[in-house]
Amino acid sequence: MKGHFYRRNCTCKKKKCTCGAKWAYVVDVGINPITGKRKQKSKSGFLTQQEAEAAANTLIYELNQGTYLEETDKTFSDFAKEWLPIYSESKEVKPGTIRVRLHEIGRLLPYFAQLKLKDITRKMYQDALNDLKAQGLADSTREGINRTGRMIFRKALELELLKKDPTEFAYVKKDKKTIEQLEEEEVPNYLEKEELALFLETVKQHGLEHDYLVFLILAYTGIRVGELIALKWKDIDFKNHTISITKTYYNPNNNTVEYQLVPPKTRKSRRKIVVDEEVIDALKEHKKAQDEVIELLGEAYNNQDFIFAKMQRQCGYPIVIKNVRDRMKSLLRIAGLNEDLTPHSLRHTHTSLLAEARVSLEQIMDRLGHTDDQITKNVYLHVTEEMKKEASQKFSELMRSLR
Repeated sequence: MKGHFYRRNCTCKKKKCTCGAKWAYVVDVGINPITGKRKQKSKSGFLTQQEAEAAANTLIYELNQGTYLEETDKTFSDFAKEWLPIYSESKEVKPGTIRVRLHEIGRLLPYFAQLKLKDITRKMYQDALNDLKAQGLADSTREGINRTGRMIFRKALELELLKKDPTEFAYVKKDKKTIEQLEEEEVPNYLEKEELALFLETVKQHGLEHDYLVFLILAYTGIRVGELIALKWKDIDFKNHTISITKTYYNPNNNTVEYQLVPPKTRKSRRKIVVDEEVIDALKEHKKAQDEVIELLGEAYNNQDFIFAKMQRQCGYPIVIKNVRDRMKSLLRIAGLNEDLTPHSLRHTHTSLLAEARVSLEQIMDRLGHTDDQITKNVYLHVTEEMKKEASQKFSELMRSLR
């Protein structure tokens, strides 16, 4: 295998170099299949000829073993742009997830944008994660950024554009938290059963259009608000009292006419939920009122079979998530309840009440469309822990009665 060594950019005319030029090597690495000419690999920057020879020998060994890999000169920014379509096409990825990945790539660009992939070291990548922490980014945010970074570099490794993955041993630094902080963060706010009854009564008395049905279904099923808005009448089985969850609503800009219906969050999210007769009766009443509006408006009603469709301007289009959030905040204020609660809090409320009713965690997970969710587990354990205290108290009372 041909090759030679020389001092790169040496200006000395004598045999002995005094200008301090570094050593370099040039090695034949094969034949260009298009031109038929020989391909060469060169590298410079070595302090001595021995260092250049050692590096060249390593290259030659890799060539002989068939393990040689020519790393790409692409920058992180360029490859990240190539990676995103590959990622989105390789699996069922929702538009919202793509937006998150783009945001996370944007967080990495200030550190690596114009650097070549092959020049990014493990230390540089770890330093970037540490700097993001110093900026005050939350643990979950940095975990997401690291997850995206890992996917990008692992794809480059898979495509044989890199020899080493700089994210391999990277970790997200976290501050140690007190028990009080953990409990406060991991158990979200939700309504107790008396508060839920008050809230629903308030909605019934002061709600607009389909407010009552919206919050009744959210509370009685635990479905996500996006799943609720995507519901169509064909998803309701009035005979068997079930609601089928097959899609979710996506509209980041809250533009009524520019929405998307996308697959649910996970495969487990596709499910059929058995509901109470009260929910079915409320749905029937709502359908009757909606049919009257459709008949009155005729072609002016954009009938796409949505249950929660607008009845006034842009009639027939589904309501937007922001509208549900705003209505809940207003109704919580009227009821004198915690205004920081959101439609998603009703999902946690549903979990807590099922736990209180002694429904198993497995059954709750199935109903919510979860395979594994730590927050749901935390709510369940929090409620059941209180139930254990109640059992202990009852046992103590029983023993005291025997004295």
